[in-house]
Amino acid sequence: MPRRPHENVATVLVDPCVLGELELELMALDLRLWPVRTAPACVDGARMAFQVRRRLLVSHRGEWDLAAEWVPVWIGFGGSWRRGDDPLPWRAHATLWQVLESYADHVRFHKRLGGVPRLPVPREP
Repeated sequence: MPRRPHENVATVLVDPCVLGELELELMALDLRLWPVRTAPACVDGARMAFQVRRRLLVSHRGEWDLAAEWVPVWIGFGGSWRRGDDPLPWRAHATLWQVLESYADHVRFHKRLGGVPRLPVPREP
């Protein structure tokens, strides 16, 4: 059975005070930030955001407690990183991790990608 179409994303907890700044920096690199709460792939975004945040916090047994009120986001890769059906190049991963590491005091993440249903990108008319 073929895998359903999906988006490769990093799941990240972001301090709300840097959310806008981080999103702008990522946009300039053709990386897309989607708050889980408002992601179009979520039927119940508020519940999904709660579950994602809780799973990340609980898995760290207190180490990430400062992020209890932070925003869970998915960060995906824009078209400039894609080469047809080929896997994402390592340079794409490295670019994302480098940006996130520059916000180390304001983000919590694992260096791995997960899959979520495709996230539609608005097109210019």
